Amino acid sequence: MNVEVLTLCDAATDQRGKLNMLGAFDTIIAKNVPAIHPQCSVALRLRFQRIEEGKHKVRIHLVDEDGNLIIPSLDADLQVKLPANQDSVSVNLVLNLHGLKLARHGTYAINLAIDGRQEGSIPLYVKEPLQRGE
Repeated sequence: MNVEVLTLCDAATDQRGKLNMLGAFDTIIAKNVPAIHPQCSVALRLRFQRIEEGKHKVRIHLVDEDGNLIIPSLDADLQVKLPANQDSVSVNLVLNLHGLKLARHGTYAINLAIDGRQEGSIPLYVKEPLQRGE
């Protein structure tokens, strides 16, 4: 299994196997905390080989610098089945987040585990605006 895409973006959709993403980012500038980000999406595209056919467990969670969950983990079961004429197949997942509350400035992480093993992690930085002259 390969992680082809793991990103935080303004919006994402899956249309019959096509992953559409708008505005990938890793930084939120917030003068005040807690910061509320109105809407964003975690976009994920996984590629499975024929030997990996079958059931897989996916877990995505967002944590702060201390490892505390910011939102409940997303747990999903995937049933991977390849067409007879293909050596691999991709699977897209989109997690839409509304009203994401980030309690403080700092570094957060979006972690991905497949079948109980961490397969990816991306940072989310929440920063104060730069002051003039910086």
